[in-house]
Amino acid sequence: MFDGVARRYDLTNTVLSGGRDVSWRRATREALGARPGDVVLDVAAGTAVSTVELAAGGVHAIACDFSQGMLRAGAARPVPKVAGDAMALPLADASVDGLVISFGLRNVADPDAALREFARVVRPGGTLVVCEFSSPTWAPFRTVYTEYLMRALPVIARAVSSNPDAYVYLAESIRAWPDQAALATRIQAAGWADVEWRDLTGGIVALHRARRP
Repeated sequence: MFDGVARRYDLTNTVLSGGRDVSWRRATREALGARPGDVVLDVAAGTAVSTVELAAGGVHAIACDFSQGMLRAGAARPVPKVAGDAMALPLADASVDGLVISFGLRNVADPDAALREFARVVRPGGTLVVCEFSSPTWAPFRTVYTEYLMRALPVIARAVSSNPDAYVYLAESIRAWPDQAALATRIQAAGWADVEWRDLTGGIVALHRARRP
């Protein structure tokens, strides 16, 4: 499915988010707080747009994605890339200073197993940032947003995406995803400490940050 949307993935994301994807990537990089020389793994990196953002300021950011079609679509982006499964990453224990997954955790077959795997590859004291669609905090806005997901999003996707049917799945997966507090509980249960979150765009997106004990 992700191979099928790769060709116009970046354009589709920008259109569907109303251009907010740029600020979400910037906020994710700032939440990670990586320093020059740090090694950061960007899981579910897609075409590596997010990895390029993370690499700003001398950070060594690596793009990792299960879809080789996505990685090929981003081949021109100047960051290292590796094909890999979020539940069985091709990295040694405690080998990275930080790990980011943006809009990908809900697509993993077992998100809790992935969160445990992230703890394996991040060094003690390292940082995890999960940027994911979430639940708008204002009830009237939440109702409007849900209607957008189920009605408008597939229509827009048909106009701009290379695989519109995939975006029906996207809308359904967002609606079924746990809210901010529930995800924080699952991150902590996977072995992470100091779990906190920040809402972006009224809770359409939430940034969860945690520390590897």
